[in-house]
Amino acid sequence: MSMPPSSHNELRRKDLRCLWHPYTRINDFEMLEFPVIVQGSGPTLTDADGKCYLDGISSWWCAVLGHGHPRIVEAIQRQAAVLQHSILGGMSHPRAIELAERLTSLAPRGLTRAYFAGDGSSAVEAALRMAVQSFHNQGHPERKGIIALADAYHGDTLGAVGAGYLESFHAPIRHLLNRAPQAPSPHCFTCEARSRCDLRCFGGLQQLVEEYAATTAAVIVEPLVQGSAGMRIYPPDYLRRLRQLCDRHGILLIADEIAVGIGRTGRMFACDHADVVPDLLCLGKALTAGTLPLSAVLVREELFDTFRDTPRQDRTFYHGHTFCGNPIAAAAAIATLEVFEQEDILHRSIQLQHAIASAFTRFGGLACVDRCNSLGAIGVVRMREGIPAARHAARIAINLGLLIRPLGDILYLCPPLNTPEVALQSMLARFEEALESAKTVPESIGELRAIAE
Repeated sequence: MSMPPSSHNELRRKDLRCLWHPYTRINDFEMLEFPVIVQGSGPTLTDADGKCYLDGISSWWCAVLGHGHPRIVEAIQRQAAVLQHSILGGMSHPRAIELAERLTSLAPRGLTRAYFAGDGSSAVEAALRMAVQSFHNQGHPERKGIIALADAYHGDTLGAVGAGYLESFHAPIRHLLNRAPQAPSPHCFTCEARSRCDLRCFGGLQQLVEEYAATTAAVIVEPLVQGSAGMRIYPPDYLRRLRQLCDRHGILLIADEIAVGIGRTGRMFACDHADVVPDLLCLGKALTAGTLPLSAVLVREELFDTFRDTPRQDRTFYHGHTFCGNPIAAAAAIATLEVFEQEDILHRSIQLQHAIASAFTRFGGLACVDRCNSLGAIGVVRMREGIPAARHAARIAINLGLLIRPLGDILYLCPPLNTPEVALQSMLARFEEALESAKTVPESIGELRAIAE
C-alpha cells in the first residue's frame, strides 16, 4: 500500500502541526524525514510511500508474533461482534475468566490469581500498591517501602517512576515522587570479571535490603534484562540470590516482566531461567502480541488472601482501570497464547535465538563496537564512540529499511519470535551494514538529514 507523495508529505506536515511524540527530541524530529506507517504484515511495516521496513524492535517489544497474525485478527473481530466492554468491578465476563485461567496455568507455580490492568505502567502501579497494602492489611503499616535497582525502568506513571527514577528523564517532577532507594545494578558490559562471575554486584542490593528490611514491603526488578537502562543482561543466579534474600527478611519480590515476559528471553517467563517464583509477576507488551493495550499482575494466593475483609477491617483493593480486562483485548491475549502453543513458537524461535547469538558475537569484532551480548531473541551492542555513534547507526539502519532505536550508546535487535529465516538474515545483514557504515559520526543534524534522504 502506498500513497501519492503529496499525500505522504501532507501527513508529515499534519503530524508536525498537531502530534506530540513520546521519547522524541522535538527539534531533531522536525528536521528529519520520518516514516508514516500505514500497514503491517509479519515482520514488515510499510510506510505511506510504499517503503518496507523490517521491524527490528517488535514495535517497542510488543509485536512478538509480527503484525497482522490472522488468528489474533480473527479473535478480535469475533469478540468485537459479541461484547465490546464490560467492567470487572463486582461482575465478570468469559474472556477475562478464560485469560486468567490460562495465565495462572502457564505461570510459575504458586501464582494463582490474575489482576488485569491497561498497560505496563498501570500493572506496576497495581503491584506496588498490592505489596504495600498487603502489609498494611496484616497490621504492619511500617512496611511501606520499595527497593529497586539503579537505572531501572518500570513505567511512566508517578509510582512507577518513583521505583525507576532516572535523573535525565525525571528531574523536573522529582518533587512529585516517592523515590525508592536504588541499589547499583548488575552491568555485565563493564564488568571485567564477567567470565568468572561471582556476583559481587549483588552486594550493593544485599546491603540495601538489610539496611531497610524492617520498613520494606517489596523489591522490584526487571528479571535478567534491564531494558531501558541499555539492555543490561545479567545472570539468573542474581535472581536466585534475590529470592533467597527476600525470603530471609519477609520481603515480597515483584518481577516486572512487562518487556521480557511471553517468550522474549527464550522461556515463557524470564523468571523460569532461574527457577524462581516471584510474589507478584507483571506482564504486558507481548501479552496481546501488540494488538491492544492489556497488562496483568499474577499474584500468590497467600497475598490475595490478605485482602479478605475481617469483622473489623475493610481490606478491599480500591484500585482499578476502566478498561482493565477489556473483552476484546482479553480475546486478543487468549489468541496470542493459543498461537504460542499451537504453533510451538518457543521451539520455533530456538533457531532465531542461535542466529542472533552467533551474529552478535561476530559484531563484537567490528571496530565501532565496544561490547556485545545476547539473550533469547535479544541482541545488544555498545558503540565504541558512544551516543552519537548509536544514533547515527540507527538512522542508517532506518534508511536501509530496518527499524531500530538507540538506547544511549546501545543498539539492539529484538525481532518478532516467528520471524522467517530469510527476514531474520536480512535484519542481521542490515544491522551489520549500519554498524560498518557508522564510522564517521555526523557533526550536525543537517548531516544526519542528508544521510536519511
